[in-house]
Amino acid sequence: MDVRIYRPAKTAMQSGLGNTKKWVLEFDPTAPEVIDPLMGWTGSADTQGQVRLHFASRDEAVAYADKRGLAYRVFEPKEARLRPKSYADNFRYDRPT
Repeated sequence: MDVRIYRPAKTAMQSGLGNTKKWVLEFDPTAPEVIDPLMGWTGSADTQGQVRLHFASRDEAVAYADKRGLAYRVFEPKEARLRPKSYADNFRYDRPT
């Protein structure tokens, strides 16, 4: 089984960094999703797809995968660039339009 280890990005509805500090270990899907013809629901025979394990650090997640003999891929997070802004810049007379 293959697993992915990553730190989730913030959602579009977040302005802060909540739920982005922990690392997640998630199993790769092994069975395709099937659409139920009657109800239109999506289902799968893969029960590991529902499992998401949370760890405080990257090293803990890697140690867990090594101990269980799981092949893993680690995705490093992109760090956000903060550009300094000033509210007064909105009212500058020489601002670009």
